[in-house]
Amino acid sequence: MPKNKYDAIYQVLRNRIQDGVYPFQQLLPSEAMLTGEFQCSRNTVRRAIELLSAEGFVQSVHGKGVIVIYKAEKHSIFSLNRIESFTEAALRNHLNYRTEILLFLELKTDAHIHRRTDFPVGCDIYYVQRLRYIDDIPLIIDHNYFRKDVVAELTEELAKGSVYAYLEEQLGVIITTTKRVIRVDPITEHDEMYLHLEGCNCVAAVNNSTYNSDGVMFEFTQSRHSPKYFEFHEVSRRNG
Repeated sequence: MPKNKYDAIYQVLRNRIQDGVYPFQQLLPSEAMLTGEFQCSRNTVRRAIELLSAEGFVQSVHGKGVIVIYKAEKHSIFSLNRIESFTEAALRNHLNYRTEILLFLELKTDAHIHRRTDFPVGCDIYYVQRLRYIDDIPLIIDHNYFRKDVVAELTEELAKGSVYAYLEEQLGVIITTTKRVIRVDPITEHDEMYLHLEGCNCVAAVNNSTYNSDGVMFEFTQSRHSPKYFEFHEVSRRNG
């Protein structure tokens, strides 16, 4: 069965869980019911459930079935175990969001940008500052660096939406891997000017280095988050 079949079932089940159709601590419909609904094999359903389990939505319980362990959190926006844009994360969490472009430049990587991003010196890049609002509160500043040879013909209008959607749907780029570093940084004047900090003297700074299927790092982004609204979630399992 092609991947898009079980992935489509995963998407439907995930949406139902997030919408409360299958509530916290309740069992999913049985495999037989799901195979009947989606007209597929048990193996296809199991692969969809494996994806849900890997992301912390469900857990298989021997002798009982598959139980929902997802519980919505007010500020549970981002996940460490997936690669997604701000737009995708906001939509997944059913949030009101918008993006304001603070700066959009076309540059060449110099020694300073090379140290910050690891892009080679002389590389043509876009540098974009984006202010992210949730419920009309400015909570995140993204400092985005994109390689022009991968993120071709990026515009300010495209940058207001999902750059990942543009890459995948219009340019055919396959996004494969992100490496993240999360730290606490003192606030800057720039943070203070734009972010809703509520008196905090620090921000949560998340550095993302993202690669395509050719192994090319095409993006370096530092996202600076207002700490009172910052959460990253990850699902971990113990071996054995």
